[in-house]
Amino acid sequence: MALVIGVDSSTQSCKVVVVDSATGAIERTGRASHPNGTSVDPETWWEALKSAIADAGGLSDIAAWAIGGQQHGMVALDADGRVIRDALLWNDTRSADAAADLIAEFGAEQLAARTGLVPVASFTITKLRWLRDNEPENAARVAAVALPHDWLTWRLRGFGPAESSTHGPNLDELVTDRSDASGTGYWNPATGEYDRELLIAALGHDALLPRVLAHDESVRDADGRIVGPGAGDNAGAARGLDAKPGDAVVSIGTSGTVFAVSSSPITDPSGTVAGFADATGNFLPLVATMNAARVLAATASLLDVSLDELSALALETEPGAGGLTLVPYFEGERTPNLPDATAELTGMTLSSTTRPNLARAAVEGMLRGLGGGMDALRALGIPLERALLIGGGAQSEAVRVVAADVLGLPVEVPEPAEYVAVGAARQAASLLD
Repeated sequence: MALVIGVDSSTQSCKVVVVDSATGAIERTGRASHPNGTSVDPETWWEALKSAIADAGGLSDIAAWAIGGQQHGMVALDADGRVIRDALLWNDTRSADAAADLIAEFGAEQLAARTGLVPVASFTITKLRWLRDNEPENAARVAAVALPHDWLTWRLRGFGPAESSTHGPNLDELVTDRSDASGTGYWNPATGEYDRELLIAALGHDALLPRVLAHDESVRDADGRIVGPGAGDNAGAARGLDAKPGDAVVSIGTSGTVFAVSSSPITDPSGTVAGFADATGNFLPLVATMNAARVLAATASLLDVSLDELSALALETEPGAGGLTLVPYFEGERTPNLPDATAELTGMTLSSTTRPNLARAAVEGMLRGLGGGMDALRALGIPLERALLIGGGAQSEAVRVVAADVLGLPVEVPEPAEYVAVGAARQAASLLD
């Protein structure tokens, strides 16, 4: 029995699954928390990864491993392999003006054609421009730019600052995969090449970027184990779900995402749909929202109820919540691109302003944001036949009941699982063949 490890290094925590490569059965698990915030010291991810692996029984009997992780985070490294500043995460909106500047310089259509993306504050390219404009001394020190899963793979393979690694700061050993590279804003998913002109326009100078491995390519760690290219979190989840063309995956976690599998690249000059690559050699057109499960958590806190009680309240009232409408932009929004927006509650009357209606408005408002993403995928001609609902928010009965009406598709809710970590484990297992 060959065992493999799959990792999900997400915004909030690090999850590890140890899987039997022959049967797919999960044999062991591990977990460790990440700190809150939109700007985080990557060293905390490294400590959490080590802790989660130890919690899952360690690496001694592992034949292969791969890491999935949150996309877009900017890990800036100097020539000695040291992190220059805290990583700006996908949900850090300070680079909104930088995104606008890049669009003004290159044009939305050109950027979409060259990278599959129109920059918003979430993407790595805008964070690099922010660094250039606001911390020029730090920008000048950047020798390499990695993403969270790239950097963790590099560290777990034995690389890093000389005083804390087996092999030292060999930046040439940084590797990534197509899915995570496609979220940077300076990689072309159609050609598979970095766009150095865009990188330089963002950072102010060229820098080393991780080598992009094919989905079936591998490297080795310090002990000779097979190491997969890994994946961005959404691509990892798609692989864990074995999503096929025709499937729309709706993930309701810290962020909300709607994505589909496509056999050809997707370009959307409006920027609503990001033309990502997936972890199998296909493509993963995706719409992301910043406000998802935490909308439910915030409303539950306001009503002083548990999430299960919030769900029960929402199902006490009729669709439409008596005219009460919640626009749930509690943390700004990425789709539509409104980084400075705030939430709004409208339609308040003496009859509509009830606890059940507020609970229902929260569920409907969150799902309407995701339904808009579904409409954007349809508008690009992407065939959609069913919606797979995953993530913490999918465990709400009210969400499951309301979703089919709002999303306009039959809804299936797979058994709860750490699908990003499972997808990474499947990738690792496939490399043993």
